[in-house]
Amino acid sequence: MTADSGTKVEVRPVTGRIGAEITGVDLAGDPDDAAVAAIRTALLRWKVVFFRDQKLDHAAHVALARRFGRPVAPTRRGSVSPPDFPEVETTADRLELGGRYGMEHDEWLRRRRHSLLRGWHCDHGARVDPPAATILRAESVPPYGGDTQWSSLAAAYAGLSEPVRAFVDGLRAEHRLGVGYQPRPGDDAYLRHLLGHQVATDHPLVRVLPETGERVLFVNGYYLEQILGLSRAESGHLLQMLLEQATRPEYTVRFRWEPGSVAIWDNRATVHLAPADLVTPEHPRIMHRVMIAGDIPVGPDGRPSAPLTGPGAGQW
Repeated sequence: MTADSGTKVEVRPVTGRIGAEITGVDLAGDPDDAAVAAIRTALLRWKVVFFRDQKLDHAAHVALARRFGRPVAPTRRGSVSPPDFPEVETTADRLELGGRYGMEHDEWLRRRRHSLLRGWHCDHGARVDPPAATILRAESVPPYGGDTQWSSLAAAYAGLSEPVRAFVDGLRAEHRLGVGYQPRPGDDAYLRHLLGHQVATDHPLVRVLPETGERVLFVNGYYLEQILGLSRAESGHLLQMLLEQATRPEYTVRFRWEPGSVAIWDNRATVHLAPADLVTPEHPRIMHRVMIAGDIPVGPDGRPSAPLTGPGAGQW
C-alpha cells in the first residue's frame, strides 16, 4: 500500500502483527518530511520496518537518525566502532569479544543467552530511559545464517486475557544489567565487569506509548530481574508465562539481512533476538547501530520508571 499520496513510499506488511518492508525511499538521500512522516507512521503501526539496497555510510546513518530524534553517543563501544562517529556502534560478531574476559566469543554467548527466552531483549532495557528506537544497517553478512527476529510487545499485551491484563497493569519489575548471564565457576572477569557497571531500574510491567496510548507488555529475558511485590516463586512463574507470551511465534517476524539492508525498530514496543547460528567465521557479520534517545516509561497508573542505580536519564 502507498503510505502517502504525495510520496512514492510504499509500506508492505510482512506478517499480520509486526514488520513491514518499505520501498520508494533513499535513506541516504535526505528523505523529505513526507517520507519521514510515512516511515514514522509505519513504525508506530508495525513496530519494525525494513529497507533493502540502501547506500548509507556512517555520516548518512547519523544524519538519518537525527530525522527521528536525538542519536545517543554511548560511552562504551567496541574497539571496531568508528572513532570519528561516536553515535555509531559496530558489531562484528566473530571479532569483538574473542579473548576478552578470559573466554572466547562462543562461550560468552552461551553464558549470556543460556536459554532461548533469556536471549530476547530490548536495547539497554535496564536504563531508566531505554532508547526509543534503533537503526541497524548491514555492511557484511554471511551467505546463510545471521537473521534477526523481533516480537511485538503490543500484540503480546493485547493477546492476554482481560483478567490477566488487569492484573499486570498494576505491577512493576526490576530490570537489571546482566541478570540473564550464567557465571563461570570460580573467578569470572565478565561478572566482575557487570558488578562494576551496574544499571537497574524499577519499570512498569506495562508501558503506555505516548503517541498512541497503546499498551505494551514491557518484559524481556535479558534484563528483567523480578516482578516487584511478589515472592521469588510467584515472580518466577509469572515472568516465565509473560516471556512465553511475549515471544509467541504469531507475534514475531524474522529478517534475512543482505548488504545494504536497514532495520528501524521501536525499542519501546519490541524485543529482538540476535542470531545464534553464525557458523561461517570466514564470512564476518558486520553491522552498524545508531540508537535514538528515549523518554522515561510510564505505566497505566501514570507512574514513571524510577532509577535504582546507574546513569540518570540522558546520561550515557
